[in-house]
Amino acid sequence: LPSAGSAFKRPVGSYAAALIDQACLKGFRVGDAAVSEKHAGFVVNLGNAKASDVKALLSQVSDKVFEASGIRLEPEVRIW
Repeated sequence: LPSAGSAFKRPVGSYAAALIDQACLKGFRVGDAAVSEKHAGFVVNLGNAKASDVKALLSQVSDKVFEASGIRLEPEVRIW
């Protein structure tokens, strides 16, 4: 599936993908943007994802991981 590669920076002392996986977010989606089922650190386009879908997904994943672990994930990709 199309993706922009790694979606989040590696937090100190951990791995973004592991934190996302531990928060049970593989497959979590907003519109057609989703956390990859194969590698939780990637956001994939399931067909017609919009930039707004990806932006909302990144924000929600960061919030949910923070709630679960106390670690705030920061996007790896530049958003302007």
